[in-house]
Amino acid sequence: MQVSSSFPASQRLAQSSTLVITVRNMDPSHTIPDVAVTICNVTCGYSKQDLANGYGTSVEAFAEKINYAAGQLASDSRPVWIVDQAPNPPTGCQYSCQQGGPGGAVTAYANTWALGALKPNQTATFDWKVTAVKAGTHIVAWQVAAGLNGKAKARTSTGAIPQGKFDVKVAQAPAQAYVNNNGQVVTTP
Repeated sequence: MQVSSSFPASQRLAQSSTLVITVRNMDPSHTIPDVAVTICNVTCGYSKQDLANGYGTSVEAFAEKINYAAGQLASDSRPVWIVDQAPNPPTGCQYSCQQGGPGGAVTAYANTWALGALKPNQTATFDWKVTAVKAGTHIVAWQVAAGLNGKAKARTSTGAIPQGKFDVKVAQAPAQAYVNNNGQVVTTP
Protein backbone atom coordinates (compact mmCIF):
# COMPACT_ATOMS: atom_id res chain seq x y z
CA MET A 1 0.00 0.00 0.00
CA GLN A 2 1.22 3.46 -0.86
CA VAL A 3 -0.29 6.51 0.85
CA SER A 4 0.01 10.25 0.30
CA SER A 5 -1.71 13.05 2.19
CA SER A 6 -2.09 16.81 2.26
CA PHE A 7 -3.69 19.42 4.51
CA PRO A 8 -2.66 23.11 4.77
CA ALA A 9 -0.37 23.72 7.77
CA SER A 10 -1.48 27.33 8.00
CA GLN A 11 -5.18 28.21 8.00
CA ARG A 12 -7.53 30.97 9.17
CA LEU A 13 -10.83 30.97 11.02
CA ALA A 14 -13.78 30.50 8.65
CA GLN A 15 -11.43 29.33 5.87
CA SER A 16 -12.47 26.28 3.90
CA SER A 17 -9.67 23.73 3.46
CA THR A 18 -9.35 20.25 1.99
CA LEU A 19 -7.76 17.25 3.70
CA VAL A 20 -6.80 14.64 1.10
CA ILE A 21 -5.54 11.11 1.74
CA THR A 22 -4.81 8.98 -1.31
CA VAL A 23 -4.33 5.22 -1.00
CA ARG A 24 -2.89 3.02 -3.75
CA ASN A 25 -3.08 -0.78 -3.63
CA MET A 26 0.43 -1.79 -4.73
CA ASP A 27 -0.29 -5.53 -4.45
CA PRO A 28 -0.44 -6.99 -7.98
CA SER A 29 -2.82 -9.81 -7.07
CA HIS A 30 -4.88 -9.05 -3.94
CA THR A 31 -7.85 -6.72 -3.51
CA ILE A 32 -8.10 -4.64 -0.34
CA PRO A 33 -11.53 -5.63 1.04
CA ASP A 34 -12.71 -2.21 2.25
CA VAL A 35 -10.17 0.63 2.33
CA ALA A 36 -10.95 3.00 5.20
CA VAL A 37 -9.47 6.04 6.92
CA THR A 38 -9.96 6.95 10.56
CA ILE A 39 -9.41 10.48 11.76
CA CYS A 40 -7.85 9.16 14.93
CA ASN A 41 -8.71 9.16 18.52
CA VAL A 42 -6.99 6.44 20.57
CA THR A 43 -5.98 4.40 17.52
CA CYS A 44 -3.04 6.51 16.30
CA GLY A 45 0.54 6.55 17.53
CA TYR A 46 0.55 9.75 19.61
CA SER A 47 3.56 10.98 21.56
CA LYS A 48 3.31 11.38 25.34
CA GLN A 49 3.26 15.17 24.87
CA ASP A 50 0.32 14.92 22.44
CA LEU A 51 -1.60 12.76 24.92
CA ALA A 52 -0.87 15.24 27.73
CA ASN A 53 -2.34 18.00 25.53
CA GLY A 54 -5.62 16.12 25.03
CA TYR A 55 -4.91 14.47 21.67
CA GLY A 56 -5.51 10.76 21.31
CA THR A 57 -8.77 10.89 23.22
CA SER A 58 -12.08 9.51 22.03
CA VAL A 59 -13.44 12.82 20.79
CA GLU A 60 -15.13 13.31 17.44
CA ALA A 61 -13.12 13.63 14.23
CA PHE A 62 -11.69 17.12 13.61
CA ALA A 63 -12.32 18.03 17.26
CA GLU A 64 -10.46 18.19 20.55
CA LYS A 65 -11.17 17.30 24.14
CA ILE A 66 -12.07 20.00 26.63
CA ASN A 67 -11.65 19.37 30.33
CA TYR A 68 -14.46 20.05 32.76
CA ALA A 69 -15.53 18.27 35.90
CA ALA A 70 -17.63 15.16 35.32
CA GLY A 71 -21.29 15.88 34.70
CA GLN A 72 -20.87 19.54 33.69
CA LEU A 73 -21.02 18.87 29.95
CA ALA A 74 -23.01 16.50 27.79
CA SER A 75 -19.89 15.97 25.65
CA ASP A 76 -16.22 16.77 26.18
CA SER A 77 -15.67 17.02 22.42
CA ARG A 78 -15.54 20.44 20.77
CA PRO A 79 -15.01 21.01 17.04
CA VAL A 80 -11.87 22.61 15.65
CA TRP A 81 -13.08 22.10 12.07
CA ILE A 82 -16.63 21.68 10.79
CA VAL A 83 -16.92 18.97 8.13
CA ASP A 84 -18.59 20.62 5.14
CA GLN A 85 -18.28 17.54 2.94
CA ALA A 86 -17.05 14.05 3.75
CA PRO A 87 -15.45 11.71 1.19
CA ASN A 88 -17.83 10.46 -1.46
CA PRO A 89 -18.02 6.70 -2.02
CA PRO A 90 -17.51 5.42 -5.56
CA THR A 91 -20.51 4.31 -7.58
CA GLY A 92 -21.54 0.80 -6.59
CA CYS A 93 -19.91 0.93 -3.15
CA GLN A 94 -21.15 -1.95 -0.99
CA TYR A 95 -21.22 -3.00 2.64
CA SER A 96 -20.00 -0.12 4.83
CA CYS A 97 -20.47 2.76 2.41
CA GLN A 98 -23.63 4.78 2.88
CA GLN A 99 -25.14 7.31 0.52
CA GLY A 100 -26.96 10.45 1.51
CA GLY A 101 -26.21 13.94 2.68
CA PRO A 102 -23.17 15.96 1.71
CA GLY A 103 -20.41 13.42 1.20
CA GLY A 104 -20.82 9.88 2.32
CA ALA A 105 -18.65 6.83 2.87
CA VAL A 106 -19.74 6.88 6.51
CA THR A 107 -19.41 3.77 8.64
CA ALA A 108 -20.70 2.58 11.98
CA TYR A 109 -17.15 2.96 13.33
CA ALA A 110 -16.32 6.20 15.12
CA ASN A 111 -14.50 8.80 13.00
CA THR A 112 -14.07 6.32 10.12
CA TRP A 113 -14.92 6.59 6.42
CA ALA A 114 -14.68 3.69 3.93
CA LEU A 115 -14.63 3.63 0.14
CA GLY A 116 -15.10 -0.09 -0.48
CA ALA A 117 -12.89 -2.66 -2.23
CA LEU A 118 -9.66 -1.45 -3.80
CA LYS A 119 -8.45 -3.67 -6.64
CA PRO A 120 -4.75 -4.27 -7.39
CA ASN A 121 -2.94 -1.19 -8.74
CA GLN A 122 -6.00 1.01 -8.14
CA THR A 123 -6.20 4.25 -6.15
CA ALA A 124 -8.83 5.59 -3.74
CA THR A 125 -8.95 9.24 -2.68
CA PHE A 126 -10.51 10.39 0.57
CA ASP A 127 -11.17 14.12 0.59
CA TRP A 128 -12.82 16.14 3.30
CA LYS A 129 -13.88 19.76 2.89
CA VAL A 130 -13.60 21.38 6.33
CA THR A 131 -13.87 24.88 7.80
CA ALA A 132 -11.73 26.00 10.75
CA VAL A 133 -13.78 27.25 13.71
CA LYS A 134 -11.18 27.41 16.50
CA ALA A 135 -7.91 29.34 16.43
CA GLY A 136 -4.68 27.84 17.77
CA THR A 137 -2.27 25.03 17.01
CA HIS A 138 -3.99 21.69 16.47
CA ILE A 139 -3.22 18.14 15.38
CA VAL A 140 -5.18 16.11 12.85
CA ALA A 141 -4.01 12.48 12.86
CA TRP A 142 -5.16 9.70 10.56
CA GLN A 143 -4.73 5.97 9.99
CA VAL A 144 -5.60 3.72 7.03
CA ALA A 145 -7.27 0.31 7.41
CA ALA A 146 -7.64 -2.45 4.81
CA GLY A 147 -11.02 -3.51 6.15
CA LEU A 148 -13.48 -2.81 8.92
CA ASN A 149 -13.97 -6.43 9.91
CA GLY A 150 -11.84 -9.52 9.58
CA LYS A 151 -8.17 -10.12 9.21
CA ALA A 152 -7.17 -7.65 6.47
CA LYS A 153 -4.25 -5.48 7.64
CA ALA A 154 -3.10 -2.28 5.97
CA ARG A 155 0.68 -2.07 5.60
CA THR A 156 3.10 0.08 3.62
CA SER A 157 5.91 -1.50 1.58
CA THR A 158 8.12 -1.27 4.71
CA GLY A 159 5.53 -3.12 6.85
CA ALA A 160 4.47 -0.03 8.80
CA ILE A 161 0.87 0.89 9.59
CA PRO A 162 -0.10 3.67 7.14
CA GLN A 163 -0.74 6.68 9.35
CA GLY A 164 0.27 10.27 9.75
CA LYS A 165 -0.56 13.58 11.33
CA PHE A 166 -0.73 17.22 10.45
CA ASP A 167 0.29 20.04 12.77
CA VAL A 168 -1.95 22.95 11.81
CA LYS A 169 -1.94 26.55 12.98
CA VAL A 170 -5.29 28.28 12.62
CA ALA A 171 -4.92 32.08 12.71
CA GLN A 172 -7.26 34.08 14.93
CA ALA A 173 -8.48 36.54 12.28
CA PRO A 174 -10.41 35.33 9.25
CA ALA A 175 -9.13 36.34 5.83
CA GLN A 176 -10.35 39.71 4.59
CA ALA A 177 -12.38 39.56 1.40
CA TYR A 178 -14.30 41.89 -0.86
CA VAL A 179 -16.14 41.76 -4.19
CA ASN A 180 -14.38 43.64 -6.97
CA ASN A 181 -16.06 45.52 -9.88
CA ASN A 182 -16.10 42.31 -11.96
CA GLY A 183 -18.16 40.47 -9.33
CA GLN A 184 -15.23 38.31 -8.21
CA VAL A 185 -14.43 37.61 -4.56
CA VAL A 186 -10.91 38.82 -3.76
CA THR A 187 -9.21 37.56 -0.60
CA THR A 188 -6.38 39.58 0.88
CA PRO A 189 -3.64 38.14 3.11
